[in-house]
Parts: sequence; structure tokens; C-alpha cells
Amino acid sequence: MPHLCRHCGTPLSQEVIDLGHQPPSNAYLTPEQLALPEVTYPLKVFVCTGCWLVQLPAHASAEELFTADYAYFSSTSSSWCAHAERFVAAAVERLGLAPQSLVVELASNDGYLLQYVQQRGIPCLGIEPTHATAEAARAKGISTIERFFGVALAAELEPADLVVANNVLAHVPDINDFMAGIARLLKLTGRASIEFPHLQRLLAGNQFDTIYHEHYSYLSLRAVQRIAAAVGLEVVDVEELPTHGGSLRVWLAHQGAAEATAAVAAVLAAEAAAGLETLAAYAGFQQRAEAAKHGLLEFLLQAKREGRRVLGYGAAAKGNTLLNYIGIRADLLPAVADRAPSKQGKLLPGSHIPVISPEQLATEAADSLLVLPWNLIEELRQQLPGIELVTGIPELRHWRGGH
Repeated sequence: MPHLCRHCGTPLSQEVIDLGHQPPSNAYLTPEQLALPEVTYPLKVFVCTGCWLVQLPAHASAEELFTADYAYFSSTSSSWCAHAERFVAAAVERLGLAPQSLVVELASNDGYLLQYVQQRGIPCLGIEPTHATAEAARAKGISTIERFFGVALAAELEPADLVVANNVLAHVPDINDFMAGIARLLKLTGRASIEFPHLQRLLAGNQFDTIYHEHYSYLSLRAVQRIAAAVGLEVVDVEELPTHGGSLRVWLAHQGAAEATAAVAAVLAAEAAAGLETLAAYAGFQQRAEAAKHGLLEFLLQAKREGRRVLGYGAAAKGNTLLNYIGIRADLLPAVADRAPSKQGKLLPGSHIPVISPEQLATEAADSLLVLPWNLIEELRQQLPGIELVTGIPELRHWRGGH
């Protein structure tokens, strides 16, 4: 029996890419858990030929993936915090936000963004289902509700002037309920700002490593426009961003509340030119992923043969997809350093490679560092001067830190 599209219900039959069976990318393990079975799920993406939403069937529930000890803390990336601070400054000016306004962020994580709203004296509320990050936000004095968001929760809340949803729309299995919740929460004159990695950039940049079980959907502007229209919202503006390898920031309003900018038509036209609503756009994606896989594997094997020591940097979810797709284990990559204390001392899911602190790198005498969160390469080049950095997406590339 085929899976059904999570937006329109059409049976899914058109495969985009198959990355094998993998564990959830954020299911980091303690040493004690190595003695237990490890659950894996298919990592096979489909495109719906009814509404053209690219998606991964919900093999695991959101509750299974976004657990109380969820290890991703947004504030560990200084560049991401700076991105959030710039957004808040621009949104306050754009919408005229003031002390009588209300800002609600969905998937507010550890308060990385709302801290800047709070600093401006604007009331704000975070919605964050994972306990560890919600606690971190509360420690900053940010009011946070520890629940998954949808229509039911939206009905309990005060209407908001601004609803922010950064890198969460892709993470929700019931995308229709989530979007309907935004429509329910938003004041008639309010705006919602939603950021997500752009499907067009994912395909063009061979970013197959951004596919993992927490990402149920892979979004185009046209698909988001359809999903929003079904609940009475419309896209009134869009910005193209460099974050996460190329993202969109989409501004939504209630239908009829504002005129759409020229930027909306421009991005829709670019998507049409790329053929995102034709099967031709997805042909060859599997082969490009395999080429990147073979290139990185050959680099690590050659380094091993030559006695050069390669370690990883950044225990990112995308890195776990990459390592597990290639089949890399600790014999080729003995450790991965990460700034997040929540990950240090644990092991990567699937590969079981140990996670160490960046400070421990000084004692490891690495010849090269494989940077798994390649989207942060410029930030890491400044932080890691004097050592060769390597990225594997879209293909193997060598960098020098500090330049």
C-alpha cells in the first residue's frame, strides 16, 4: 500500500532519492546504549505528482524524533544568532512592533531569537516541544510552552502580531494542521515569517545530506503557497537567504490583507524555469549523490593509506546522513568535535563515532578536519586557522582555515 501525500492525499509513487535505512539523525547515543538495538528507518524521498510537495513518509512520529533530550541547541552557532538578531531588528521596523505587540515563535528552541525580541521590550512567547531546549530558553527569562504546535494549541493563545517559524515547517508531519494553526494564531493584520531550506537550492547544490527523518518535507515557494492558500493565508513577500545552503524567508498574511511583492513572482518564475513541478527536475539526483559519496570515501581511504589523520568537525544532523549513507565508521573518522555540551561524550547515531569537545582537538594532532555542517564553512574557517578543512557537499573540496 503506497504512502499518501501529507498535503493533498495523492498516493506517492515517484521516488526522488534513496539514502538507505538510517537511524534518526539527532538520536545521539550514550556509551551504555551501544549494547542495545538501534532503530533505523527508510530514508527514501518521494515527490507528489498531485501538488508537487517533495516529502519523506512519516516512518517515525514527531514524538519519537523530537525527544526531551533533543541535542540541537541553536545558540551554539554564533552566525545563526547573528542572523536572528538581524531578523528581529528588521521585523520590528517593518511591522512597527512595540511594547503592546505580541511575537510568538514556533519551535523557539533555546531562545536564540526571542532573546532579541525580549531585549527590545516586546512581549514574546516561545512554543518548543523539546524539554532541554525549552529549559534553556526559560533560563533566559523567555516564557515557553512545551508542546507541539497546531490548531488546538493556537486556539488557546492570544492572537499574535508576528508569528515566526524558522526551520520548522519541514519538521512537521501534519503540515496542514501546522499551517492552519498559524492562520488561527495570527491577528487579522498580523504577519507570519517562515524560513526553510529551498528545494531549488537543495537540488542545484546536491544537498542530499539535508535529508533526514526530522525533515518530513522539502519545500518550494509554490508548494508553500498552495498549503497556505488552503487555510486562508497568502504569500505576500519572499526573501532569498544564504542560510542552510540557500533558504527562503516567506511572509504570510491573511488573504486580501496585503498585495504581493514582485519578489514573489520572481521566485515562482525561477522555480518554474527549474522545472520543479516536472519529473525532469529530479532525474540524476541519485547519481549526483553517489558521485559525492564516492569522492569523500576515496579521500578518507587515501588519507588512511598515507597515514594522515582526519577528524570531523560539527556533529550536525546533516553530517549523520552523510556518514551513514557512505558507511563511514571510526576507522576512517576516529572522532567528531562539536561545541554543544549536549553532544559531547556521546556517539553519533549509526556510525557510533565519538563526539569530543573542540578543546580536545588540540591533543588529537589532526592533519585535516572534515566539516560536516558545510553551510558554516566561512564561520569555521575563522575559528580554525592553520588547518586544512574539507567539505563533501556538493563534491569534495579543500579549504584552508583563516582565509
